[in-house]
Amino acid sequence: MTDKKGTAVDISVAYYRSWTAGMLDSASSYLAGNVICHAPAGELNGRDAVRAFMEPFAASLTGSTLLAAFGADDEALLMYSTGNDAVPSAPGAELHRVQDGRIVEIRIIFDRLPFALARGDVVKA
Repeated sequence: MTDKKGTAVDISVAYYRSWTAGMLDSASSYLAGNVICHAPAGELNGRDAVRAFMEPFAASLTGSTLLAAFGADDEALLMYSTGNDAVPSAPGAELHRVQDGRIVEIRIIFDRLPFALARGDVVKA
């Protein structure tokens, strides 16, 4: 696998556009084999584990909007909003660390409240 070309932001945006379009093979190509993902549910290790985590959510999407993308050197920060049949809008953010043209570390933050409200786990005040 050859290294991807571009800045950390270019690589991160391409990864985001791939997974939000349901193109998980393409999305996986932006990840290092030993990528570490710090997700709200816990740490994931390796490209296959990250793909397995992202695939069901990506398949459920009815829309996604990239709100911002910033970066410097080997890091990129993306903020986006995603929607599915249960939740029309749920904000999220990812911090990516990029080395040799691949994402080697991901930190995911997303707002769980819209999902909890949709399930009836909490009541809006």
